[in-house]
Amino acid sequence: MYIPEHFRVRDHGDAVAFMRAHPFVILVSNTTDGPFATHLPVVIREHEDQLILRGHVAKANPHWRYLQDDATCLAIFHGPHAYVSPTNYTTVENVPTWNYGAVHAYGNAKVFPAPKVLLSILQELIPTFEAAYVEQWEGLNQAYRDRMLSHIVGFEIAVTKLDAKFKLSQNRTQEEQQHVIESLRASSDTAISGTARLMCELGLGTKK
Repeated sequence: MYIPEHFRVRDHGDAVAFMRAHPFVILVSNTTDGPFATHLPVVIREHEDQLILRGHVAKANPHWRYLQDDATCLAIFHGPHAYVSPTNYTTVENVPTWNYGAVHAYGNAKVFPAPKVLLSILQELIPTFEAAYVEQWEGLNQAYRDRMLSHIVGFEIAVTKLDAKFKLSQNRTQEEQQHVIESLRASSDTAISGTARLMCELGLGTKK
């Protein structure tokens, strides 16, 4: 990912916090026919100095076989984004742009078709996304649960490299940043207003 230095996220904690806030990723693998992508949720955990991503795909989805054949992969975490009009700037000689946040996590994957490991992955996924569902899942008929597990394959990605980019008008003046924030904040579209919120969280603009 191309990252000009003023848009580079240097704090590892900021990158991981962004990943946790936006866990629905685009998982990309190389195949003999070209890149293959799947959209899916993951859980992020840190073990000592290692960042681990865990999730699962449908067994009918060939992606798990691609991960098995070639462990190298890329998970793209994408957050709020918004068009930025040049009317937010103090001079006429400016052009439109787009503000956004993104983290690219490169790593090596292992796949897990065995029910025992699949259950451990679900025991992380369910509390992360709907803790209240734990009781319902555990109360389901065992045959039904076994059938559901037979239709998925789990995976775990050991992250080897993180590229994190927040392109949020850091190269503009504080006054112009504030104009952008106010413009985006007024939108009813949460992707757009969320971009303003992310800018504020990073301390951009004139109002702290």
